[in-house]
Amino acid sequence: MQTPPVKDGPPMNNDIRATRVLLIDQNGEKQGIMPLSAALEAAEEVGLDLVQIVANPDAPVCKILDYGKHRFQEQKKKAEQRKRQKVVELKEIKLRPNIDTHDYEVKAKAMHRFFEEGDKVKVTLRFRGREMAHPELGMKLLNKVQADFDEVAKVEYAPRMEGRQMIMILAPR
Repeated sequence: MQTPPVKDGPPMNNDIRATRVLLIDQNGEKQGIMPLSAALEAAEEVGLDLVQIVANPDAPVCKILDYGKHRFQEQKKKAEQRKRQKVVELKEIKLRPNIDTHDYEVKAKAMHRFFEEGDKVKVTLRFRGREMAHPELGMKLLNKVQADFDEVAKVEYAPRMEGRQMIMILAPR
């Protein structure tokens, strides 16, 4: 025995289970509370569907509209919203405590580009060997990064030591 297919979306036409409905016609004008059969006849007269918009317990609100066209418009709206959505990515910049000025400028230029694109930047400072004895040099460098990007980015995750590396996350303002 097959089960009937599950319908998605609001109840429409003969699927509406109320005896009386509050009808809104195709022009958006309220017609008042009437029996379901009269509302179905009114929808059939203009060749459109009767769609339940709000399920009130006493009299659900039903509207006369072209349901296919309505669904198409809703799909277009959702697609447009998805298209406008910007996914924020986390980009990573790796530094060393004794970085040279030109190397720092190249990394800073890349960070500016990431912030313009609206992405977050994770600054990772790696310590090797004897560099571990001077974490204050790393903190000084990360404070310099923070000061240089203060007008375009805010600190989301303050500089912290995690094992052999120091991490800081900046987000665009």
